[in-house]
Amino acid sequence: MNLQEKLKYISSYTSKLLRSKFGRGPESCFAGTADHFLVLHIRGFVSPMEEVLLQENQHIQVDRARDVVIKSILAELKGVFQVTLETEVKVFSHDWNFPNNTGVIIAELDQTLVPMEKNEEVNFLLLESEVERISCLVEKTPEETLSFQITPKIFIVKREGILVPIEKALIEAGFEKELHFTKDELEKSYFHRHGKFDQVFHRSVTDIFIDWNFKNDNSLICFILK
Repeated sequence: MNLQEKLKYISSYTSKLLRSKFGRGPESCFAGTADHFLVLHIRGFVSPMEEVLLQENQHIQVDRARDVVIKSILAELKGVFQVTLETEVKVFSHDWNFPNNTGVIIAELDQTLVPMEKNEEVNFLLLESEVERISCLVEKTPEETLSFQITPKIFIVKREGILVPIEKALIEAGFEKELHFTKDELEKSYFHRHGKFDQVFHRSVTDIFIDWNFKNDNSLICFILK
């Protein structure tokens, strides 16, 4: 199989796996890769049980339950990715936007499958600067900020060195899940309300996904453009 066929296989396999675990598969699952990232953009994926809980505003319960199931799925996907793409998966990230019924699963790979091509219309230094500005409003300026274009519509920004002392203390005390839920709600609200990303990309941003790796003190932000 060539790379495009491999990506289609991974998309199809992921859809079937989600269906088997949740009882409902996504409306679409698109796989794109560049540099050392592979991104699965998933649309139309909320199970019947989750729909009921979301209608009752039980968002934290849905987050907790989905996180447990997704982790079991990622363990299986890791082997599929490694065999299909012939490279190791360093780490997975994932995030979901329940109001938009969308989500992403991001794999950081050991090897680059496709060199990154940068859109000349996008000022990547400005993108990184805007991410740093919003980060500073919420917690602190990252020690390092790197940007990547995965497809013409999918961009990733990786922040290194983002945790402040109080956050590290909470993690040490066993409040990692509570910190994750709090940061998820707070950071996303700032990125959506105060970010000027439509101006940076010269296009509308339909989704902003964020996940954190507390162990490695970094975070991935995924922008989906219209």
